[in-house]
Amino acid sequence: MNIFIILLMFSMFLCLYRVGKGPTAPDRTVAIDTLGTLVVGFCALFSIITGKDLYMNIGLSWALLSFIGTIALAKYLEGRSFDE
Repeated sequence: MNIFIILLMFSMFLCLYRVGKGPTAPDRTVAIDTLGTLVVGFCALFSIITGKDLYMNIGLSWALLSFIGTIALAKYLEGRSFDE
């Protein structure tokens, strides 16, 4: 299990690097979305390790908020309003 935690953390640092150094806004958006997916993976891993379903509920909530945030950011980058 420790190797999975290390791999997830390494992937998170790579995503944070892309968020900071991304040449374009869509690159940063994809990195933020991938970071949200990695957080959900962390929650699933902690749920397996501890045997508590609380972390799965947190992961599900995080996934929903990440999806809504990505859609809102994509609409903003397109120049559309949120009503369309």
